[in-house]
Amino acid sequence: MNTSFSWIKDYVPDLDVSAQEYMDAMTLSGTKCEGYKEYDKNLDKIVVGKINKIEKHPDADKLVVCQVAIDENGTEVQIVTGAPNVNEGDKVPVVLDGGRVDATHSGGAAENGIKIKKGKLRGVESFGMMCSIEELGQDTNMYPDAAKDGIYILSDNPNYKDAPIGSDVVELLGLHDVMFDYEVTSNRVDCFAMTGMAREVAATFDKELKLPEVKETGNDEKVEDYISVEIKNHDLCPRYTARVVKDIKLAPSPEWMQRRLSSVGIRPINNLVDITNFVMEEYGQPMHAYDLDTIAGKKIIVKNAEKGEKFVTLDGIEHELDETMLMICDAEKSIGLAGIMGGENSMITDDVKTMLFEAATFDGTNIRLTGKKLGMRTDAQAKFEKGLDPNNAMAAMNRACQLVEELGAGTVVGGAFDDYPVKKEPITIDYTAEKINALLGTDISEDDMIKYFEKLDLTVDRENHKVIIPTFRQDLLRLCDLAEEVARFYGYDKIPMTLPKGAATAGGVSHKMRIEMKAADIMTSFGFSEGMTFSFESPKVYDKLLLREDSKLRNSIVISNPLGEDYSVMRTSAVGGMLTSLSLNYNKRNKDVRLFELANVYIPKQLPLTERPDERMQLTCGMYGKGDFYTMKGVIDEVIKGIGLNGETVYSSDSNIEYLHPGRQANVLYKDKAVAYIGEVHPTVLKNFGIGDRAYLAVIDLKTAIELLEEEDAVRYEGIAKFPAVTRDISVVMDKTVEAYEVSTTIKKKGGKILKAVELFDVYEGAGLEEGKKSLAYSLKFRAEDRTLKDDEVNELMDKIINALAEKDIHIRK
Repeated sequence: MNTSFSWIKDYVPDLDVSAQEYMDAMTLSGTKCEGYKEYDKNLDKIVVGKINKIEKHPDADKLVVCQVAIDENGTEVQIVTGAPNVNEGDKVPVVLDGGRVDATHSGGAAENGIKIKKGKLRGVESFGMMCSIEELGQDTNMYPDAAKDGIYILSDNPNYKDAPIGSDVVELLGLHDVMFDYEVTSNRVDCFAMTGMAREVAATFDKELKLPEVKETGNDEKVEDYISVEIKNHDLCPRYTARVVKDIKLAPSPEWMQRRLSSVGIRPINNLVDITNFVMEEYGQPMHAYDLDTIAGKKIIVKNAEKGEKFVTLDGIEHELDETMLMICDAEKSIGLAGIMGGENSMITDDVKTMLFEAATFDGTNIRLTGKKLGMRTDAQAKFEKGLDPNNAMAAMNRACQLVEELGAGTVVGGAFDDYPVKKEPITIDYTAEKINALLGTDISEDDMIKYFEKLDLTVDRENHKVIIPTFRQDLLRLCDLAEEVARFYGYDKIPMTLPKGAATAGGVSHKMRIEMKAADIMTSFGFSEGMTFSFESPKVYDKLLLREDSKLRNSIVISNPLGEDYSVMRTSAVGGMLTSLSLNYNKRNKDVRLFELANVYIPKQLPLTERPDERMQLTCGMYGKGDFYTMKGVIDEVIKGIGLNGETVYSSDSNIEYLHPGRQANVLYKDKAVAYIGEVHPTVLKNFGIGDRAYLAVIDLKTAIELLEEEDAVRYEGIAKFPAVTRDISVVMDKTVEAYEVSTTIKKKGGKILKAVELFDVYEGAGLEEGKKSLAYSLKFRAEDRTLKDDEVNELMDKIINALAEKDIHIRK
């Protein structure tokens, strides 16, 4: 990666250090700078001169004697030259007596340049030298208006023709500059862009970062009237953006852009090509331009190539493709090798009238393998291979269109095509100053750490000790990565040498984690897949869930510096994220989806916050497709028993959860405590989330479950029963409003210790029963541990049960 000092200073204008100081500081802060080249190192006393008079040399046919003005006062010096392309009135670079140039006429360079002294050429005195572009250390690739053989005629260039006589040529040509060469690791994709490197520079030198302001562009037309786009492989093309530019006017790019590109070794070509190269360097986002008139059907299709397909790239080479390679196609043919090179059949020519701009994100591994198979290597390919940030594509596209308008290169059509089905979101890393200091062996304050993070555009949630990592920082994944960022900007040289600390510990997980892992294993065994959603939520989800205005779930913690409204509060329930995940799967046409998430919810004890919220781990389950309410009930029963709650669970319809169907929901009670709830999703909520099938939810509060586990008696082994059981069936009639658990609770209470099991085996409503009545049938199992039961004992208990039920207006069915 190369950057020029002048380009970096465009974004960090207050930077004022020498090249050596810059290199040392950047290397110490973790951006290794391997070296630098000063373009003006061997250039001295070179000014703009004007040839006033040319005469033939009296003693040499190929030499001429020039009188050259070297300042505004008209001071002239005599210079003898053999250049064939000079004329009176030309402005040229002149190195004065005692000055230095980088190379000789023949291109031979010297380490410390070549000093120019006054002397005689064939008997005629010469007091300096007029320079070619090569003698200034450059070439015609970077300065295409310069003569290949001869003096650089400055006045032939519109940007230089009005340069004052005697002014500094090095300054005029933008050569008071330095090019730095970096060794950037592949996981720092952001540092392969000028803006990313400028962010590092601003953080290293503690200066303000001023990135370019991108303005809205486009006329009143719609891009859809010009082009349509279809992506057939989103795995290999996560994001594709496109805009149209019409009324193309090809011309040389302005001097400032040419100099920026030249400073990093890119040859200026024309305004359109230079814009794409400029944006690729500035944003690290490769772009490609197609002649829209060559695109058949005015349609772009991104799909895999056909096996054996032939394709000719821009360099005129024909390649044989296979089905793993991603192609950019129109309605009839392939027009580009995605992420590597465009096709000869859609190249931009001098006759282009309307152009399609493309900025996309392609799978880095696929690009690397494709390039390797085809024996190709391009600058765009090198960037894509590293895995670009898809959130950068549209920003780069808009920057390019802004430059098109500013340079008068064409008219940008309004609107843009942006296919981005699965947005890449920032990640969050928990941190504490104590842990970071323990890793580094330092004593850095949390304030200083936050300062380092914020200089790098990392968002810090100080209250919750979290750092939100922007998507362009793909290298930051865990606490140790944050510790490295702190070390970089605190200064590796300031970290004291200490002996490593450690102690032998027994491996294992906590009781809480064992319960969570057990619950996850049970869910997986029932065909559920684990998901993970953000702890940040949008307040709009409350309305989608039909929550009442006074619902406690609306009392959520507002984030002081959110990324946007969609991530502005801490979730009080994971149901919104679960329904969003089910919706995404439904819209992807996935059938029979079963998902679960072990998710923390954050319940504030009061608002505004005065203490840490109640952070509760909940097991949230969701499903649609095969299965119903009772399928989910069976899963929840197994989870509750599987984690160790072996007592009886009671399902109570007194739940009143707004986002569940009013007649198909229940609280799950254990020892009279609500440990879970279950139900079918309310039809309106299904509609709000775009789910067109019945869906079911269940939530187990694992924090409550673990508290109940601590109250449980130890599990004891009981041998096989020695005495037979006595079974009695009972059928009772009651009002439909009476819940089954009330009947079973009464039976168990009056059945005494010898009643071992109560099982509901039949529910009946219909003929033979009064209106508003229902019948429940139970099987009761009695057994004594020390004797065989007699009928009289069992009959006595059955009478107590029947009488107790009768008191509740529950009678034996006749």
